[in-house]
Amino acid sequence: MPKRQHLEFKDLDFKERPLLEKHGLVVAEQILADAKQRVADRIMDNGRISAALLDEHQHAAHGLAWLATYVEALRQITNYSTAAQSNGAFGEVEQLLGAFGFSEYLAQIFGGIAMSQSEFVRLTDFGLQSSDYIDEKIDLLISSASDVQKKRRLVQLISESSFSSVLGNSGLDETLEAIRDEIRKFCDAEVTPFAHEWHLKNEYIPIAVIQKLSDLGVFGLTVPEEFGGMGLGKVAMCVVTEELSRAYIGVGSLGTRSEIAAELILCGGTEEQKAKYLPSISAGECLTTAVFTEPNTGSDLASLRTRAVREADVYKIQGNKTWITHAARADLMTVLARTDPNQSGYQGLSMFLVEKPRGSDSDPFPANGMSGTEIEVLGYRGMKEYEIAFEGMIVPANSLLGSQEGLGFKQLMQTFESARIQTAARAVGVAQSAFDAALRYSKDRIQFGKALIEFPRVIDKLANMAVEIHMARQITYFSAREKDEGKRCDLEAGMAKLLGARVAWAAADNSLQIHGGNGFALEYPISRILCDARILNIFEGAAEIRAQVICRRLLEDFQRTNH
Repeated sequence: MPKRQHLEFKDLDFKERPLLEKHGLVVAEQILADAKQRVADRIMDNGRISAALLDEHQHAAHGLAWLATYVEALRQITNYSTAAQSNGAFGEVEQLLGAFGFSEYLAQIFGGIAMSQSEFVRLTDFGLQSSDYIDEKIDLLISSASDVQKKRRLVQLISESSFSSVLGNSGLDETLEAIRDEIRKFCDAEVTPFAHEWHLKNEYIPIAVIQKLSDLGVFGLTVPEEFGGMGLGKVAMCVVTEELSRAYIGVGSLGTRSEIAAELILCGGTEEQKAKYLPSISAGECLTTAVFTEPNTGSDLASLRTRAVREADVYKIQGNKTWITHAARADLMTVLARTDPNQSGYQGLSMFLVEKPRGSDSDPFPANGMSGTEIEVLGYRGMKEYEIAFEGMIVPANSLLGSQEGLGFKQLMQTFESARIQTAARAVGVAQSAFDAALRYSKDRIQFGKALIEFPRVIDKLANMAVEIHMARQITYFSAREKDEGKRCDLEAGMAKLLGARVAWAAADNSLQIHGGNGFALEYPISRILCDARILNIFEGAAEIRAQVICRRLLEDFQRTNH
């Protein structure tokens, strides 16, 4: 890799940026504080959040979640730049990524944040006026977001360098970067050359690849060493997931199955259940699947209907589940079912560890008392999706997680932070894959006598993609660090997932646009990347649900702080 040129701020006309950005962050935080107050005034009733008022003012409430996510992204990109500068890793690429990221997101806070392709939240939606916050320093920061020459310089530096999956310095230590290198080499040899064929043929990821992932320690990455895992943290999980998803989201998502199951067992299982399942999950011998969602409930788990009825020393499970990933191949299902029909809502839900024989294409569900059919999907195909019917399936009473009924939802909630963080990392990997494809194509494709990468609109797309990936990556790593430090991070993890999913879809869409008509051809990998990116805004909590949850948490914190 060519040595990056380390410049002083003055060489880039950035001498005043640290002070300017510090001021910009203070202003953004004040806007967020004022927006919280305005939204609280609308949806709080007698000091409590009113569900009816929250629905009535949903646009502003969800907009508050997006605003808070942007402010957190500004905070994390500032922290990244400060740390990189102190570590001597703040070269020209890092300066440009940080500067454009800060200016662009600040500009969107004042001009309108895209919650989707057609929905924007503006300060006026909170009853705020930009004129109350803008000054010469803010105006200077915002105007620098459209510096055409520096965007061109950023794209030039990236295109001339051998940056692989990370644009600029990641901000992580040498150990984590060594893990990234190992996973990347594996993907370059075993996944990337074959992923598109697996997708087009709707084939399973080969068992041989799964075995090699196991040999790398992917399935036991965060499992304690005493249970056969590697005992690493969530930041390491992010690095591995990001690299695997960059090659193929299906491979990146294999680890999610084991992560969810292992964390459920670690947090809620008996010592016997931990000793029985964790070593085999860590070794990749026991493939798992999460069986939570039902046909008419989606994210509304409180309405779950699948029943588990105790009879002597067994339970009989009856009900339907849908969107169950890797279900046929799984050896162990974590099944959420209602054990007490007299308890409404989340009460009366229990989690079960249900073993079953591994299925095949010809006989996907050989277990007695259950059946299933494949759901054909646009993307995310390497593990396959299924609808499942439990028809009185009998499971031993000791399959009950923790050997206590009624704890299912609480146990599941303990895994949500890690699941959101990992999904954010998957999104960053998919976004990076889309950028890689766009960069390669724009350098190779000649139109009107020159490469696409020389056209200003293509430069704009590439620069914006690189900047947003950098922002999403840093907020994802931040949420993982919070988790590793034992802090509550449901808010930060939710923000990382919310932003990462949108960034992945935007990157895939822009990359396909750069490909033009060829991008619409199935033979080009960007057609797969686009389909894979689309699911990220839906699973692990749709963007709207994620925004709703973030808003509630923000207002709960606001209420505690002000009362």
